[in-house]
Amino acid sequence: MSADWGSFFHTSGTTGTAGTTGNRSSLDEPKSEGASGDDEVVEPDQGNVLMHIISQLRPGADLSRVVLPTFILEPRSMLERITNFMAHPETLLPMPDVDDPLDRFVSVVKFYLSGWHIKPPGVKKPLNPILGETFTCHWDYPDGTRGYYIAEQTSHHPPKSSYFFMAPEHNIRIDGTLKPHSKFLGNSAASMMEGIAILRFLNRGENKEKGERYILTQPNMYARGILFGKMKYELGDHSYVRCPENHLVADIDFKTKGYFSGTYNAIGGTIKNEQTGEVYYELSGLWNGEMDIKDVRTQEKKPLFDATHAKHTAPVSRPMEQQGERESQRLWQSTVKAIIACDHEAATDEKTKIEDRQREEAAKRNEDGIEWHPKLFRHTEGGPGGPDEGEEDLDWIINARIDSHNPELATQQILAIAPILDGQVEQSQIPSLNSAKPSSNGATGDLIDFGDDDTSKP
Repeated sequence: MSADWGSFFHTSGTTGTAGTTGNRSSLDEPKSEGASGDDEVVEPDQGNVLMHIISQLRPGADLSRVVLPTFILEPRSMLERITNFMAHPETLLPMPDVDDPLDRFVSVVKFYLSGWHIKPPGVKKPLNPILGETFTCHWDYPDGTRGYYIAEQTSHHPPKSSYFFMAPEHNIRIDGTLKPHSKFLGNSAASMMEGIAILRFLNRGENKEKGERYILTQPNMYARGILFGKMKYELGDHSYVRCPENHLVADIDFKTKGYFSGTYNAIGGTIKNEQTGEVYYELSGLWNGEMDIKDVRTQEKKPLFDATHAKHTAPVSRPMEQQGERESQRLWQSTVKAIIACDHEAATDEKTKIEDRQREEAAKRNEDGIEWHPKLFRHTEGGPGGPDEGEEDLDWIINARIDSHNPELATQQILAIAPILDGQVEQSQIPSLNSAKPSSNGATGDLIDFGDDDTSKP
């Protein structure tokens, strides 16, 4: 995620214990599901954000290098946070088996909307992944099958978090890259979310290898009251779910609260045919509460998803001692412990050590004329006739061939990419390096970006 306020994504508050057995997440921390609105828990230290920022300002200071206080940090990495999207197997797994294309599309929209409620109390941001950081995990499903997840920070300037998910027996695959672009808005900070995710049903569609594809974007994220007043987290603006094969699109409006009207966390939207313009359904409700869908033809309104009491399923990660030094949970272990203990001085020290090491690595690569390359992902090969035609916005895609129609073989291929299950140990802890032109990837810490991200660096 961006080294700035750009990573103000909500993250799951359900975690497990790090130790010698499989982890549910980084470390124990307070649990919270669906908490939002005026009942947000506000940490006392959050009132000191303004003073923390002012204390760093000097004549001629570079405002893009203002470091955020550690008390607003979520105790886990952005690469781990992305797993919220797969946290509701009850909405995820049934989708490919829905025969009617429109009903199947509605099931995708339900799945898409089911993960936004998962967030910790207050306004928190996950740790910014460092270049080459990886995170893997899996889900054990009630039917005895599994879902597998692999993520890597594929770029630091600009920040890009690339990920792969597959549930082989259920014909589901997801590829995605998050590319945040941050803005400072006075008393608010925003993360303008670029990048896409492509959800595939491998048992559908004319292209037997690509499957039936659904393209998903994300709403923008806002942290309100960062300098004065009560801090508040909001989702805002438009996102969409598109199925080009069936000409269907859901335009979803995440509504921010106005000064004098409106409510927090509201959504609206439509599901329509892109070719004919015909609107089939209207969407309404709260992304952290009850959401409804109304049939435009019959005017019948039905519940779509109720996040109020929804219980999500956290993934399982390997024991800490089996993880490589650049895997998220091991990498940030000391920082996370300090954040959970509210020892902000120790958290800052531990976090700084990691960022300084990343700067040193970048300087060494520049000195030696070495360009860094991701270990687990490759550049997309788009354009007419290219293997990734139509998927160029992913930027990076998992660097492995996965059999779409042989679940047993697909599982073997996935487990060969990177360690995921208990007992698998990382073979190499050093990011892949290829001799080439100098690269300027380096750490800048968790910073506020008062302008545009520097997109001139790889």
